[in-house]
Amino acid sequence: MKTLFYTREFPPYVYGGAGVHVEYLATELSKLMDVEVRCFGDQNSKDGGLNVKGFPYDNAIFENANEQLKAVFQTLSTGLHMNADAIDADIVHCHTWYAHFAGIIAKLCYGIPLVITTHSLEPLRPWKREQLGRGYDASSWIEKTAIEMADALIAVSQETKEDVLKHFNVDESKVKVIYNGINLQEYVTTSETSTLDVYNIDKTKPYVLFVGRITRQKGIIHLVNAIKYIDPDTQIVLCAGAPDTKEIGLEMENAVNEVKKTRKNVIWIDKMVTKKEIIQLYSHADVFCCPSIYEPFGIINIEAMACDTAVVASAVGGIKEVVVHGETGFLIPVEQQTSAPFEPVNPDKFARDLAAGVNKVINDPALRRSMAKKGRKRVEDYFDWISIAKQVEELYKTLKH
Repeated sequence: MKTLFYTREFPPYVYGGAGVHVEYLATELSKLMDVEVRCFGDQNSKDGGLNVKGFPYDNAIFENANEQLKAVFQTLSTGLHMNADAIDADIVHCHTWYAHFAGIIAKLCYGIPLVITTHSLEPLRPWKREQLGRGYDASSWIEKTAIEMADALIAVSQETKEDVLKHFNVDESKVKVIYNGINLQEYVTTSETSTLDVYNIDKTKPYVLFVGRITRQKGIIHLVNAIKYIDPDTQIVLCAGAPDTKEIGLEMENAVNEVKKTRKNVIWIDKMVTKKEIIQLYSHADVFCCPSIYEPFGIINIEAMACDTAVVASAVGGIKEVVVHGETGFLIPVEQQTSAPFEPVNPDKFARDLAAGVNKVINDPALRRSMAKKGRKRVEDYFDWISIAKQVEELYKTLKH
């Protein structure tokens, strides 16, 4: 059997959880079958059963396009180019709306069964309109078309499956829940501290860590607003880059600068760090905070848990299936607006509750150690890529002609 992945992200160009997912799933699946990856970029490599080819944006064609629409036009164009090369796979497997158009063309033109992993859903990300303008209507249409014509859908959590059935015309029998995973040999706690030294993190003081893109979805602004309620001795380490828009990047910058006027131990690492660096940051954090307002799964939480770090996270989406409240961390309830943009009804209460959870973990060393140990055990029991790849293989077998 051979599978063909269509994806926007693949190393070295990974900026989000979907890219992490694709990297590890492709690697693990290539031990079971041939895997071809067609992605956005200039990659060109072959390693055993894993063959990777990048397709760069054709910027010249769209240089005069509206800035918000440019990414959509480039995405559609790249999706066509991905299909120009002959396809000899048994399955085409798409990841995120950026790759869905390529999958639509592959199914229609080559007659190959289409599998889609729903890493997130456009109807639940209305803030994307800030980034894409009317292009958000196009991305929503692409996603809807691909999901409703797919032969099988993988939901990364039970709640994501429910969201798929609510927002799309899909037969429930086509939707299978397969969790995200982690490389348990790679994500382990380390005693190395060189990254802490580089970013001037005081190793004698506790710190709370955030890792993620600067986007409405990840809720980082709510953690920044919670800083004033977090114990003054606790350092705040924000590993946050790749803002969705210039505007949200500026909003983040202004909020952090305002906090820094009265607090000196806020450290903002405004770039996407390497895996080695992030494992060090996870390993030495006293608590990891995930304040997302929408999160189908939240792979960052299992990364933290694998590195023996307690988690304080918003009780939304798939996070509730990852973090066990009171055992591996704390789930912070958030009353959200019932319609777009799904922000907290009371942002200050949410900020205070996040801070209270962080403070509770920091101030109780025995609880923190217990959560760290149980978190690692939970990841080992449920989120190993080896077993996840086998589940995906079994799904493929039901579709092969």
